[in-house]
Amino acid sequence: MIAVEATAGTEAGRGVSRGRDAADQRRHQRVRVAVLGRYMLADRREYPCQTEDMSPGGVRLTCAVVGEIGERVVLYLEHIGRIEGVIARHSAGGFAVQLNATPRKRDKIASQLTWLANREILGLPEGRSHERLVPTHTAVTLRVESGREIQARLIDISMSGVAIASSATLPLGAAVTVGSTPGRLVRYFEGGFGVQFLLPLSPDRFHAGMTL
Repeated sequence: MIAVEATAGTEAGRGVSRGRDAADQRRHQRVRVAVLGRYMLADRREYPCQTEDMSPGGVRLTCAVVGEIGERVVLYLEHIGRIEGVIARHSAGGFAVQLNATPRKRDKIASQLTWLANREILGLPEGRSHERLVPTHTAVTLRVESGREIQARLIDISMSGVAIASSATLPLGAAVTVGSTPGRLVRYFEGGFGVQFLLPLSPDRFHAGMTL
């Protein structure tokens, strides 16, 4: 079992030098986690992203738009929530963020990362109920590549996908547009199937009254 410590870096903001703070950041244990999310740069534009690895002190992202070194960035990651920091360095296909967080927030991130890192190893359920919502308007039209339209019902929505009640039979991996939101069918369950969005939803759109 992996345990992620958050003891290092708790002196941030207490007047320690930049060199000491950078050393503390490197002492955090990084774990490889692939979590979908969105980020906002200083110009207030939002873009989709996915984490490559993360610690309580920093995160490395795969993304299309790279900001400037030292630029402030706000992140919203599934399972983690809202965090913020500054761009520390560029990497292949993205950039790394040094997080600005209180010791309490770092401890919370460490717990979340421990759960994420061990979820598959231990066969734990996904446990995403707190990150999913039941929409107010559940009727939806699905469109598949052939142009066929299917009337279905939304069960719940997360930023990265949706559970749909339907008797339609579609192949795994099929392209499905849910309302106006494109995605792919990734799993079946009794009475329906799950669709993963091609791009995660913006946090601003994510509420019970939203329309896909």
